[in-house]
Amino acid sequence: MITIGGHPNPSARPVPERTTRHGGDRFGPDPGSAGNLAAVPTADQSTLRQPGAPRPAHVRPTPLADLARRLSAPGPAPAGSWDGGAPAADDPHVTGITHDSRAVRPGDLYAALPGARAHGADFAAQAAAAGAVAVLTDPDGAERAAATGLPVLTAADPRAEMGELAAAVYGRPGEGMLRIGITGTSGKTTTSYLAEGGLRAGHAAGRTGLIGTVETRIGDERIKSERTTPEATDLQALFAVMRERGVDAAVMEVSSHALILGRVDGTVFDVAVFTNLSPEHMEFHSGMEDYFQAKARLFTPRRSRLGVVNLDDEYGRRLVAEAGVPLVTFSAQGSLDADWRAEDVQAGPMDSRFTAIGPKGERVQAVAPLPGPFNVANTLAALVALAAAGLDPQTAADGIAAVPGVPGRLERVDAGQPYLAVVDYAHKTDAVESVLRALRTTTEGRIHVVLGCGGDRDATKRGPMGAAAARLADTAVLTSDNPRSEDPLQILTAMLAGAAEVPSGQRGHVIVEPDRAAAVAAAVALARPGDIVLVAGKGHEQGQDIDGEVRPFDDREVLRAAIEKDRQEL
Repeated sequence: MITIGGHPNPSARPVPERTTRHGGDRFGPDPGSAGNLAAVPTADQSTLRQPGAPRPAHVRPTPLADLARRLSAPGPAPAGSWDGGAPAADDPHVTGITHDSRAVRPGDLYAALPGARAHGADFAAQAAAAGAVAVLTDPDGAERAAATGLPVLTAADPRAEMGELAAAVYGRPGEGMLRIGITGTSGKTTTSYLAEGGLRAGHAAGRTGLIGTVETRIGDERIKSERTTPEATDLQALFAVMRERGVDAAVMEVSSHALILGRVDGTVFDVAVFTNLSPEHMEFHSGMEDYFQAKARLFTPRRSRLGVVNLDDEYGRRLVAEAGVPLVTFSAQGSLDADWRAEDVQAGPMDSRFTAIGPKGERVQAVAPLPGPFNVANTLAALVALAAAGLDPQTAADGIAAVPGVPGRLERVDAGQPYLAVVDYAHKTDAVESVLRALRTTTEGRIHVVLGCGGDRDATKRGPMGAAAARLADTAVLTSDNPRSEDPLQILTAMLAGAAEVPSGQRGHVIVEPDRAAAVAAAVALARPGDIVLVAGKGHEQGQDIDGEVRPFDDREVLRAAIEKDRQEL
């Protein structure tokens, strides 16, 4: 462990003597608990019986010839393969579609896509053995796919065809269902949970769905997510399952990767929401302009019917001028130029209360159920999206206020300690700054943050994140996140360099501890009554990716164990 001294943050109080008793300087008024942020129980997530996303129980078979005619850019067929012409008497009928050979079920069309390391056509035989009735691939994979003896559909870009084909196979399942898509750098997950809470209040007779970074929810069933936005084949299958189970409204996160890679092809959202934009995913995008243009794709007639845009964000203001669909704007900062704005904001330690003023003079009493100005913006975004979708704004606001919390987003861990311990997903500079500033307003004690940066991801944010932690916390414990294939020490070197750029008089104490569990324990050991321990970066994640191996690691469990051990040793 390496420690670097710094002057305590001037806004924090001197360190009180340590005690195991509940008393003295605390977070919140209740002396019987460690804080009053809403605790979120661990999701009771279902275990799938078969690989891949859930599938609908009943699918009307689609002739392969019908799907062939839908290809927008067919490629040349390999010698001897099916050409998609007039259907033969034994024309295969398709009842499912997947891009994953491991998830193939009898009756599937297997989409064999080119990949960075391998071509999906290399697994066509495995798909055939599992019951696939045909293969969709590009010209490079066509010969290998044809070797299976299955009919082969070739397309210049099979990924670009996959979404529309999946929608056709499952009978365009999203049509007739209210669908809200949320995009932006920060706030997607929180806004989606809040919007889903509002939908539950406004759809008492129906069921709601949620698709995002943490989980997929179909009514009360919970399924762990593999990525923010599912691949198009899985997404359309999820919509079909939702339709079968009576879901009439769904909220989902839409990442920039999803928009570039066609994961929402075949989907037109009734309402699309833009939260904000700041540097992120620069390992995937060529720059901020490319990143913005990816997000802007959601606000075109091909992807949405109506947009809801944050006018407080500079890219949101640009989107207002460039979007191809009608827009409704909002401002958490109270801009009179916005259609909806927040006024009379009263920030508290566990939530914020405000009045939402609408374009027709509506006055809606709203509660952001999580603290911080950024959660006022998230709450207003959810409220405006629901109002734009036709829900009663006050009913929606009441449903949002009742949301108990969001997994891994300022999620409290309470093990009887006399200080607040929280886990948050903040993994980019502006998010780290926002959560630290929000927590600073809730305590006169000290803040100890544990933070790392992911490997094989945008390296430009490492220094700024280290600087943010050093500048805004009293103790910054820099550690590993998901190093993936990178050397954790090289990542930490960049973070430490950023922290060192903060003048010593403005910098808290900096500790470097590569082992994340040890880093959490170090922060816990420093905590005194009234302090806050924040473990940031991984949030809801339940594993740590180290050199290609994902090891079990849940910040919430590790933090709880560290607190319990620390209390036992006193």
